Amino acid sequence: MINSIKSQLLPVDHPSETKDAFKCAAVLMPLVKNEVMNRWEVIFTKRAEHLKHHPGQISFPGGGYELQDSHLSETATRETFEEIGIGQDKIQLIGRLPQQQTVSQYNVTPFVGVINPNYQLKIDQNEVAEVFTAPFDFVTDLTNQKRVSETINGHQYNFYVIQYKHYNIWGATAKILVNFTRRINRSDY
Repeated sequence: MINSIKSQLLPVDHPSETKDAFKCAAVLMPLVKNEVMNRWEVIFTKRAEHLKHHPGQISFPGGGYELQDSHLSETATRETFEEIGIGQDKIQLIGRLPQQQTVSQYNVTPFVGVINPNYQLKIDQNEVAEVFTAPFDFVTDLTNQKRVSETINGHQYNFYVIQYKHYNIWGATAKILVNFTRRINRSDY
C-alpha cells in the first residue's frame, strides 16, 4: 500500500512554492501500521485549548518554518518531535502534497511519513492536549468526508468535516485529508 501511495505524492525534496505574504509552515501526516489490528492508522493531535491559533482543534503535528530549518520537510519532522516526541529516526518521509493556504494566513506544506510502530510519545502539554489515531481507511473514505457550509461572524464558509468517534476533524486538516484521498484514489492501493 505504501509504495502505491508514494507513487501519487510529490517528491519530498522538490522546491517549495511561495505565495504572497503568507508565512510558510509544514505538517506531517503520520501513518503507522497497527500490528495488533493489522491496519494502517493516521496519528492526529488535539491542540491545547490555551493556544492563540486554532485552540482545541484536531490537527497534524507541525508548525511554522524557522530559519534553522534547511527545508520544509525538516520543519515538519522537527515540529513532530517537539510536539509529540516522535524523532526523525522513527519517520520515513514518503512524499508531500501541494501547499495550501489557510485562513490563518499560512502556506502549509503537508508531508506524508511512515512512522516506526515502536515509536514512543512524549507530548508537549503546552501545545498538545491529546494524541489519537484513526483508521486510514476511515479518514480516506469519501463517504466520511462531508462538505458543509456555515456562517461564522457574518461570513459564509464551505469546508470539509470528518467525524471520527467524538473527534471533529475539519478545516485545514480535513482539507489535507480530502486532497490526499483524491491523489491516492488515482491508483489502486
